[in-house]
Amino acid sequence: MIENITTVITSLLEKIAQLARWQKKTIVLLLDIILCIQSIWIAYSLRIGVWVLWDIAVQKIVLVCLLLMVPVFILSGVYNAIFRYAGTGMMKTLVRAFAIYSVIIGSVFAVIGVDGVPRTIGLIQPVVFFILVGFARVTARYLMIDILGRNRFAGDVKNVLIYGAGSAGQQLASSMRSEPAMRLCGYVDDDRRLDGQRLDGNKVFWSGHLPDLIEKRNITDILLALPRINRKKRRKIVDRIREFKVHVQTLPNIQEIIAGKIAFSDIRELEIEDLLGREPVLPNELLFGRTIVGKTVLVTGAGGSIGGELCRQIAKSGARRLILLDLSEFSLYVIEKELQNFVANREGLRLELIPILGSVVDAGRLDEIFSRWKPDTVFHAAAYKHVPLVEANPIEGIRNNILGTQTLAAAAEAAQVKDFILISTDKAVRPTNVMGATKRAAEQVIQNFADTASATRFSMVRFGNVLGSSGSVVPLFRKQIEQGGPITLTDRKVTRYFMTIPEAAQLVIQAAGMAKGGEVFVLDMGKSVKILDLAETMVRLSGLTVRDDANPDGDIEILEVGLRAGEKLYEELIIGNDPQSTLHERIMKAHESYIGSEALNELIASLMNCRDPDAAVSMLKSLVPEFEHGRDNEPMEKAS
Repeated sequence: MIENITTVITSLLEKIAQLARWQKKTIVLLLDIILCIQSIWIAYSLRIGVWVLWDIAVQKIVLVCLLLMVPVFILSGVYNAIFRYAGTGMMKTLVRAFAIYSVIIGSVFAVIGVDGVPRTIGLIQPVVFFILVGFARVTARYLMIDILGRNRFAGDVKNVLIYGAGSAGQQLASSMRSEPAMRLCGYVDDDRRLDGQRLDGNKVFWSGHLPDLIEKRNITDILLALPRINRKKRRKIVDRIREFKVHVQTLPNIQEIIAGKIAFSDIRELEIEDLLGREPVLPNELLFGRTIVGKTVLVTGAGGSIGGELCRQIAKSGARRLILLDLSEFSLYVIEKELQNFVANREGLRLELIPILGSVVDAGRLDEIFSRWKPDTVFHAAAYKHVPLVEANPIEGIRNNILGTQTLAAAAEAAQVKDFILISTDKAVRPTNVMGATKRAAEQVIQNFADTASATRFSMVRFGNVLGSSGSVVPLFRKQIEQGGPITLTDRKVTRYFMTIPEAAQLVIQAAGMAKGGEVFVLDMGKSVKILDLAETMVRLSGLTVRDDANPDGDIEILEVGLRAGEKLYEELIIGNDPQSTLHERIMKAHESYIGSEALNELIASLMNCRDPDAAVSMLKSLVPEFEHGRDNEPMEKAS
């Protein structure tokens, strides 16, 4: 019987939903007219103490109310709202319309008076009418979303908890009502005083009850609605939740949410920065501005991960001209379009963008660029950085990373550029692969240039992995989880340092602001992360389990595939053991020995003419004495 009634109601709602927009508006208007007449019957009967359906007084009230209600509601935009999405916006429109309607009706009946009609009708009828219309809107919304929407949805419904019983959680819950795949089971909050309270009809639970709550209510998803908390607190919450088989997603921080309004579409997967618990430090504006404000800045590798973010930060910081140099046409096109849009939408910003296709090994092209545009500051981010690719193509890696750095530095010195900053990597420290060795050689090139009497301040900044860069493990692991596994891990003992791209770029620019010449600046990357722990955490926060010997029925297997050629188990940031502090808490300064200019130039000259990969790698070992090629691969090779 109940199923038949539900089927009939659903069928009727389907037909209404398929009507044209003007037909739906007409139906709503007719319903409001009926509710208006009903409110008159109720108000009049309440006033005189007996039920009267029709008499001369009722006729007068109906005539006046309908003549006023229809134009007031139409002009106030009551019928412009999308009915099934009725919410606070629609209620505000109704309140505004009823305020106007009440003032006019009150004036007609209570102030002016109508013969045979009690004056208090002008006060009672608008109140009753508002209650009826409000109830009708809420009922219609429930029918269209909870009955029609959920009956249309044929997939599995997820049982969801919102972590955070604040305004963000409330807004998120409101937007979830139109999501048939989600069933809100309540809120969770760390404030024990809220335990048992209700928010918009949904119960609030203290977070201490979370284990029982997940089990009893069969919770599948937890949404973190905590956009204002810092990363350290978020990390504590995530560490507590990841013990359970639930999928965890989060709202971004409040600065990323457009206009502070929260919608279900804002929900995203947890990023590694949410798991690191590392808080960014506000930039020192004085350091930020010394090499940027009012200057012409050249960024090589402008289309890459670090180069692109350097360009974004420079564009925000008051540079006069920004020269974008990249070898890739597509990468250059993407970053130029992004920056053009940024400049166009930033009122009062005057920044000239100069996109240039070219290579740092092309001395003639570089001379043209420096001669024409006369840059004050150069950030050298162009490099081949993928370890296996450079390992397979050592000649090109040497040519681009070493010879390109020397060619660019020579052009900058000849043009009397004020500041030259090399972007280096932690793989340059006691390198075990060709890419790391070429970057350490590039550092020595810059150290030698800094030694000469020059108008240019040469310095370098060294840091570890940045999140979201091309080839990063995080998007790779996420894709592998979505595909059902396995997650491929090179070695269970591998650890890496991580930092967000914006933080790395900001620290690079601030390090440049402290440079006097010859410094090797090292960024504080925080604690190293064990990649196995990262993979396991990502699996658990996806609501899945790791398949291993202890849990053979788990969802995702983590497969150890062996270190790639030249890959290191552990990364280091400093060759020596005596880093010095600087004006910035997250920037250190290292003093490291390097090969003399005569020997350096002799080896580089030999490398320029070498086309034999084995001979080139051998010369590279002479150029970088600490280079132990494939050091961490040896145990695996012997074991196999």
